[in-house]
Amino acid sequence: MTRAKSAGRGMGVAVAVALAWGTAVGAGGPTRPELPPVSDRARAVHDAGMLFDGHNDYPWLIRDEGDMAMSRIDFARSAPGQTDIPRLRKGGLKAQFWSVYIPSDYPNPTRTVVEQIDFVHRLIEKYPDDLQLALTADDVEAAVKAGKIASLIGIEGGVAIDDSFAELRAFHRLGARYMTLTHNKTLAWADAATDERKHGGLNEFGERVVAEMNRLGMLVDISHVSAETMADVLRVSKAPVIASHSSAFALCPVPRNVPDDILSGLKANGGVVMVNFYSAFLVPDARKKAADARAEIRKAHPDRAEAREAIAEWFRNEPGAIRGTVATVVDHIDHIVKVAGIDHVGIGSDFDGIDLWPVGLDDASDYPRITEELLRRGYSEPDIHKILGGNALRALRQAEVVARQLQAETPPQVDDIRHKNANHDD
Repeated sequence: MTRAKSAGRGMGVAVAVALAWGTAVGAGGPTRPELPPVSDRARAVHDAGMLFDGHNDYPWLIRDEGDMAMSRIDFARSAPGQTDIPRLRKGGLKAQFWSVYIPSDYPNPTRTVVEQIDFVHRLIEKYPDDLQLALTADDVEAAVKAGKIASLIGIEGGVAIDDSFAELRAFHRLGARYMTLTHNKTLAWADAATDERKHGGLNEFGERVVAEMNRLGMLVDISHVSAETMADVLRVSKAPVIASHSSAFALCPVPRNVPDDILSGLKANGGVVMVNFYSAFLVPDARKKAADARAEIRKAHPDRAEAREAIAEWFRNEPGAIRGTVATVVDHIDHIVKVAGIDHVGIGSDFDGIDLWPVGLDDASDYPRITEELLRRGYSEPDIHKILGGNALRALRQAEVVARQLQAETPPQVDDIRHKNANHDD
């Protein structure tokens, strides 16, 4: 999850989508000209590949909506936000890492993540015609072959494990197949990108966390961590690492993006950077410019309802100078390919965790526009298929191979637990 939630949640994602499309706010006026339809060739290339998105925050969005029981919202018809089954199908999604997110300072983090993992399992069980749980790369391929959307679980925020290897293993048993080491706050064992650096990267316990994740076959996710932590992970990890929803620092220099030296290190590691759709990680100063635009609109429209309508109209008609476009996303893909290579880039939309996104990538139905732009730039069909999901699937499979090797020769990491012996009269 990427939106401004950690610095004050601001506009919720469902509200932002409503503003973008004028729904529920009565927005009128002229709209931006419709984008051209995706070509038949692009659709064919797209559908022939395996689109594997590294990060979607739908579980937390539904928690925000107060419908964890799924009694009001029908995922098979039309859900709030940017994701539901019809839009996933239209977008050609084949596999999804559902993010089970926890804010760094949220109470009861372990329980909260368990509740979200439970939600993902119940979501899959409720919609078995479209979703299928996947725990391995083979499971992903089997689900896709069956015509289902392979559904995997990724923990966003290492605070969830409560500094416990036992908790880490328990989450793996519940189905988690990656963990973002931090969210926006530095932990006792790892520095975050957007907080104070306390350890210079990972400390000794953090290195042990990476080692145990390798042993389990759980992908180490370096989105949200500091550049020093990224470097330490690449030094320690024996398996490919991922950045499940990050972009290129060289094109948009914010701490959440991946610098070129880390991109270069991914060649040897075998890892994958999955490009994020959040405008603030794609276009320099996008978040500030958007906030300034909204502030000007509110100043010109003292009436709150009129301001909301005007903001919706601005969002619909903004041509991409602030938000970026599909081409901006592909610029980041191009850069990662140039520095790290074609085998080390993927897609990590961050849908339902963002409140500002590129023109043409409004929701999960719009993924094929990326394929269209890749074709326009001369990418081959095999290379497009690597970007869409082949690289992510390969990294997951390689992590499983490393895990089998480590499990044969390495004992589990064990927490240092000491209990005082009490004297009992009985």
